Amino acid sequence: MSHDPTVNAGDIARLAGVGRAAVSNWRRRHDDFPQPTGGTANQPLFSLRQVESWLRRYGKSYQVSLGDRAWQRLKAAGDLRLGELVAAAGTLLTRAANAAGDGGPVKVDDLSDGERADGDGLDPELAGLVLELGERHGPLAAYEFLCERYLEAHSRQLSVTREDVAALMVRLVSTAGATVLDPACGVGTLLLAPASPATMLGQDLSETSAAITAARLRLRGLEARVMAGDSMRHDGFAGERADAVVCDPPFNERAWGYEELTGDPRWEYGLPPRGEPELAWVQHCLTHVKPRGLVAILMPPAAASRKAGRRIRANLLRAGALRAVVALPGSDLWLLRRPAPGERPPSEVLIVDATADLTVVEPAWQAYVEDRSDQTVRIIDLLADEVDMTPARHQRRDDVGRAFAEARDRFLAAAAVPPDLKVLEQPLDQPGTTLGDLIKEGLVATSQAPPKMAADGGDVPVLTSDDVLYGSAPSGSTGMQQGLIAIRPGDVVASYSAVRVMGNGGAVLGPHLTLYRVDARRLDPDFLAGFLRAAGGRATTGSSRFDVRRTRLPRLSLKEQKAYGEAFRQLAVLEDAIRETSTLGQTLIRLGLDGLTDGHLHPPAHGLTL
Repeated sequence: MSHDPTVNAGDIARLAGVGRAAVSNWRRRHDDFPQPTGGTANQPLFSLRQVESWLRRYGKSYQVSLGDRAWQRLKAAGDLRLGELVAAAGTLLTRAANAAGDGGPVKVDDLSDGERADGDGLDPELAGLVLELGERHGPLAAYEFLCERYLEAHSRQLSVTREDVAALMVRLVSTAGATVLDPACGVGTLLLAPASPATMLGQDLSETSAAITAARLRLRGLEARVMAGDSMRHDGFAGERADAVVCDPPFNERAWGYEELTGDPRWEYGLPPRGEPELAWVQHCLTHVKPRGLVAILMPPAAASRKAGRRIRANLLRAGALRAVVALPGSDLWLLRRPAPGERPPSEVLIVDATADLTVVEPAWQAYVEDRSDQTVRIIDLLADEVDMTPARHQRRDDVGRAFAEARDRFLAAAAVPPDLKVLEQPLDQPGTTLGDLIKEGLVATSQAPPKMAADGGDVPVLTSDDVLYGSAPSGSTGMQQGLIAIRPGDVVASYSAVRVMGNGGAVLGPHLTLYRVDARRLDPDFLAGFLRAAGGRATTGSSRFDVRRTRLPRLSLKEQKAYGEAFRQLAVLEDAIRETSTLGQTLIRLGLDGLTDGHLHPPAHGLTL
């Protein structure tokens, strides 16, 4: 594999200080503009050295910063190793900072030849660039620059807590000098938020993420212990209790260890149902906080009302462990307090809707702590009902009208427009072919994942069948092994129930998925995906076995394919929008019913007396 640094069109535009359109014009107007060395037809990659040479030849003003050069050199190793190399760069910079001894700038000469050369999995050239970057800008700034670029490149594969939400969570539960634990720390976003911590503890399933977190904390001079491993199955801090716990756990992870952990002592409030892994995380966090210590954990909104979790929610309320549920954009924040022995539980719980304004949370929590809140719900009323703590259901009645208007706006914004398709009197009679023929002609290459794949403990993101169905980021993980199929932008991935054209790479193909890689010079991926979806949908209505290679497609020019592909893409967008608006529609209906029956909404009837 070549290790020459590559850049995409956006990188070239940034280096040259122009817009992306200018780069497109250069490619069209200049025959000697460097040809792509990789990527796809829609997202080509170019040799950085060739681009630099071309820009100099034409007198274009450009500047490749040391940071950009180090980053491009890291990327050249390939997407599957990028996280590993970023972690190695953090280890190298940490070692160099320690060698400097005074916390000042990294000096390349502070390290021995052995430490500089390939000591952390980095080749000597790359290690030299990383160290030079640290010497020029300081080790912390250098590493944060590399981490920022890494998160941008893998924004759909890495789940990162919003910085404002992370800071809010820490302020609510932590005080200066506190020991803070995050048992699902990712790349350390929550552990970086405390202003004056004493000790930071972290654990993450991914060895790469854990190593990145450790480097980010130690380069800040913080005392930290960060471990790699599955917090559910292999608790790295068993028996330890922190002053505060913050957590943004993986949502909807069915393989969390239900079978192995049925009798685990952590389930003080009840065995979490198989489909409620978030309630396992809640109890794991409570296990690791001291009596009267606080926990801030992000939860999926459905966790506040799902029937399967009703008993555990009730037990948390009875014991006084669950103190607040706050609706945030895209998730709920649960605030919990570990009861002290003999402590009398509260009679009310705080329930707040902060989806429109995060600034209301801290004053509401302070008012609750001081027993002067007007946004509480009696626990006895919740226990007598469905233990439904959905904030929208319990918001102040005078806010129903505003909430209805906001939900209506979100519903309308999420709606998609169907493609404008021409109706024909007679179907077109077009020459056709089959997917099998396209594969034989070399227009399509097909691949499948290895039959066996480690389910956890690895650093490589894995695309699952559910990810394909819902269009979500890769949610699985595995370790490096033979036969992994790396996904590229523009690949068509199909499961038994869904087909998608991938917009990003950086992950590998998961079990029960098939990848179709097209020759983009002759075949449009959206065109192929549309016909595969149609054929699969028809197959589910019949009883005969469906052979995907018999899928029929018309033989069209690339221009005609792209027209079909755009229509198919719009239908896929419409399908995703319908799924989203279905959820929003239920909220809209409930708020409408509440508002109409309690007088906060009224129909636009003529002659209505107000």
